[in-house]
Amino acid sequence: MKISQQKKEKIYEQILALLYSVSPKPLFTFNIAKEIARDEEFVKALLLDLKKKEFIIEIKKNPQGFPYLKRSRWKLSENTYQVYKKHQLNQNNSINYT
Repeated sequence: MKISQQKKEKIYEQILALLYSVSPKPLFTFNIAKEIARDEEFVKALLLDLKKKEFIIEIKKNPQGFPYLKRSRWKLSENTYQVYKKHQLNQNNSINYT
C-alpha cells in the first residue's frame, strides 16, 4: 500500500513534535513508532528521510560511548529545535485572552 506525500508530511510533523516535546532527550525508533502508532520499519524510513533533510540527528552510541549494534536514538537538530521553539512562543503569544 502506498501512502500519499501529504500523509507522510503529517507523520513527519508528528515525529518532529514528539521529539520537540521530549527534547533534549533522544528517543529510540521503537519509542517513536509506539508513540505515533506506526510500524517501526516505516517510521525508520521516515526518520532517515528527516535525517537527510537535517531536521534530526541520529545517535548511534549509548551514553557510555559504546556503539549500538542494531539500534539508533533520534533527537532534533539544533536548528530544528530553535524553529520549533520560536513557533511555540509565537503560538503562545498570539492567544487572545478576552
